Amino acid sequence: MFWLEIAYLIGSLSFILGLKMLSNPDTAKRGNLYAGIGMGIAILGTILLHHNSEGQSIGNISWILLAMAVGTVIGYLLAMKVKMTAMPQMVSLFNGMGGACAAIISIVEYHGHHSQDFWLILVIYLGLVIGSISFAGSMVAYGKLDDRIKDIRANWLRILNLVILAVIVILVVMGVTDPGNSMFMWATLILALVYGVFFVMPIGGADMPVVISLLNSFTGMAAAFGGFLYSNQVMLTGGILVGSAGTILTILMCTAMNRSLLSVLVGSFGGGGTSGPRELGEQSVREIQGTDAAILCAYARRVAIIPGYGLAVAQAQHICHEFERILEEKGVEVYYAIHPVAGRMPGHMNVLLAEADVPYPKLLEMEEANDLMPQTDVAIIIGANDVVNPAAETDPGSPIYGMPIIQVTKADNVIVMKRSMGKGYAGIENELFFAPKTRMLFGDAKQSLSNLVSELKQI
Repeated sequence: MFWLEIAYLIGSLSFILGLKMLSNPDTAKRGNLYAGIGMGIAILGTILLHHNSEGQSIGNISWILLAMAVGTVIGYLLAMKVKMTAMPQMVSLFNGMGGACAAIISIVEYHGHHSQDFWLILVIYLGLVIGSISFAGSMVAYGKLDDRIKDIRANWLRILNLVILAVIVILVVMGVTDPGNSMFMWATLILALVYGVFFVMPIGGADMPVVISLLNSFTGMAAAFGGFLYSNQVMLTGGILVGSAGTILTILMCTAMNRSLLSVLVGSFGGGGTSGPRELGEQSVREIQGTDAAILCAYARRVAIIPGYGLAVAQAQHICHEFERILEEKGVEVYYAIHPVAGRMPGHMNVLLAEADVPYPKLLEMEEANDLMPQTDVAIIIGANDVVNPAAETDPGSPIYGMPIIQVTKADNVIVMKRSMGKGYAGIENELFFAPKTRMLFGDAKQSLSNLVSELKQI
């Protein structure tokens, strides 16, 4: 068992080191590799060195290796084929699989030798509840992110969610006090799955990054409970790291969205006021041509680029980096203003721009970018919508009221790149499009940026 403990220690340390390295784009790839190697060592150590209380080694190794091979092939193919726009769906899918595993472990262990121990049965129930919620919620999040499931916005869902949570707590208490009655376990499983669905169903649009982060923390906690069950340091360390990191990120996301954590748990997203968003009426927008936009940027002192989901859809991150590079060759200072929930998951824009080798110091967080906006000559919005909508600050009836935004209206000029006048993920009009400083550059973002690059090279 000594060498098995050493393998687990190496795996745990690799997780901690890998997570630390993930905080910097320059070391993130190596950090991910180190964590993966540590996990591999822990798995091999378990297969080769683990023995039960009777001294027997693990059996069914051929089946275990076959399952690992199948999972590896499927995971590799999915990860290699996924587009950047579908990365949030992939994260939700993989996260849901982790929750399902934790729930299955709880079911198996319930029927094992732990079922009569008070503390272990409590851990089993907690793993079952959290894993089931994570699985069901992640599957619904996947469907919504992939536009296969629509929102259900109803006030009765908040009350229903609270009632279901209360019943789940009661069932857990009854199940722990009467561990021999499996009816409580199966009822808890069913209700936890139902709650996972109802928890995510009313959540829409701009709030989805918070949900992904929260469900990720759920899966981490469920994995940590599995570590308690098996006295497995690697599962415990990995689960705690994922759970704590996900929780911290959830709190940061809630702050960025101006939502309370309680409102997340009961699915009470959106709707800062009761009067409903005000109608913008028949207003006209001002368009700008590529040539004029290029001239405006070329003779600016400072340009801000605000990326959004539209940049990912157009796969325009590489041409955007070239646009930034050409401007800097002309003496223009360029920075990227990154909203915490731009895109469809936390860090979506950071990953997208890192893929195009955009230097990390150029990616400014919202607060820092807002401080620079009054000294910015041109703010270029590429595919972002809700995160720059002034209604978040001016309209108490707007669903996004109170959400901190990137304050592009403080810049001298605003250029919005969009395919059309379509609404954002929150489903509301953006009054920024009609502002006096704003000019609309319609078209595919990648094509528009390509035209700007061509124009800039001739100036």
